[in-house]
Amino acid sequence: MNALLDSLRWAARTGSSAIVIAVACGITPAISFAAKPGQPVVARVEMQFAKDDKVVDVIAKGDLLTVVEDRGEDYVIVTHDGTRGAVDKVNALELAESTEIYTDLIEEFPEEGRYHTLRASAWWALGEQDKAMEDFNKAIEKGYEEAHAYSSRGLFYAARGEHDEAIKDYERALQLDPEDITPIINRAAVRMAQREFEAAIGDYTEALEVREGNAGLLRQRALAYKSAGEMEKAIQDYDAIVDDNPEDVAAVMGRGYIRFQQHEYAAAAADFSAAIELNEKDPVAWNNRGYNRYQLGKAKEALTDYERAIELAPEYGLAHQNRAWLLATTEDESLRDADAAVEAAKKACELNGYGNISDLSALAAALAAQGEFKEAVGWQEKVVESAPEDAKEFAGKILDRYRAEKPYIADPIAAEKAELAAAEKEAKKKADQENAEAKKAAAKQLAEQAEKEAEATGLEKAESR
Repeated sequence: MNALLDSLRWAARTGSSAIVIAVACGITPAISFAAKPGQPVVARVEMQFAKDDKVVDVIAKGDLLTVVEDRGEDYVIVTHDGTRGAVDKVNALELAESTEIYTDLIEEFPEEGRYHTLRASAWWALGEQDKAMEDFNKAIEKGYEEAHAYSSRGLFYAARGEHDEAIKDYERALQLDPEDITPIINRAAVRMAQREFEAAIGDYTEALEVREGNAGLLRQRALAYKSAGEMEKAIQDYDAIVDDNPEDVAAVMGRGYIRFQQHEYAAAAADFSAAIELNEKDPVAWNNRGYNRYQLGKAKEALTDYERAIELAPEYGLAHQNRAWLLATTEDESLRDADAAVEAAKKACELNGYGNISDLSALAAALAAQGEFKEAVGWQEKVVESAPEDAKEFAGKILDRYRAEKPYIADPIAAEKAELAAAEKEAKKKADQENAEAKKAAAKQLAEQAEKEAEATGLEKAESR
């Protein structure tokens, strides 16, 4: 009774129009759990919403409810129809704990396919994928031809990587309810997973015809355009989001990253600066601005940005790695610090369990800058072993430099050509000098020989006058 009184007081205090009363008896209370706002819970019993002692809505056993607030002994929830009220925690179960509830309902209503779909969700929450799919199949076999059943099964197929089956279910859902664009959006996600980017773009475009200007859909289409290599169109979608909401930091960040990929470093840095203004506590924005500033030749400013990123997120491995690269390889000798570079690179490696080849590359470069070429060679050999095929040649060229006790350089092939050209020039200079000396020696020898021959014949040496 105390819980009911609490609900009444809450209803009066908030102006809510309804309270929830459990009407089933003989239920053994379950151990309550703490659900977070937005998390679904399952009704253990039938409950009624009452207003002025009149029942205005009913929650059936097994209904999914969305938690709005945890108030200790009860939850404020919203039903599927949008009714808001309070339920005692003992009358709500976590989805993963609800399979028995749905099993009871299936036994009580064996022809009702809906309960199979609900139990399928519970099985999935438990990690029982096969049982979940079996229940969905049974629901549809029993004639539960509802669009959401196919949409939901499609999500499960997609999660299992069975993309073709997922698309079939989404398309069946669209046939049953052409007005619902959710299956189109889900189909787009599957097509992205299949790397069918143009098809995904088509789906997002179709969905945007219904939800014009929707930021979430524009963001997803921008990602699809980016994946398809259509960078300008991706930027146009981000522009549309930002024009409508300049404080959409995710769109600003997304646009900045594409501009970086297009080597538009100044524009990218401007976007990350804008993102920092919107959220100065975001270490990723600081790191990304630092990287683009470094590409612009602003090493000092870049170093400041990396250090701010690390200050905000001490375990941010990429910021430590970027700092290591800068300290080891910058052309600004006033900033170069091989010892600090080694320390930063080791920190990045430790954070990633020495499993990231970019971290290992940074460590090797830092050690080379420190003059520890033997250690640099050891780490760079690991880089060469792990590098993808398209990066092995570059990694190998860097390894050759360390073996020759030369520091890291961004373009080893160009450096190798320059060094070869310089060596050839020096060799030619030396050869020319040797030739000149040889000619001079030969001329001298001929002159001496001629003089000896002249003396032998009694001729006098002609004197110049």
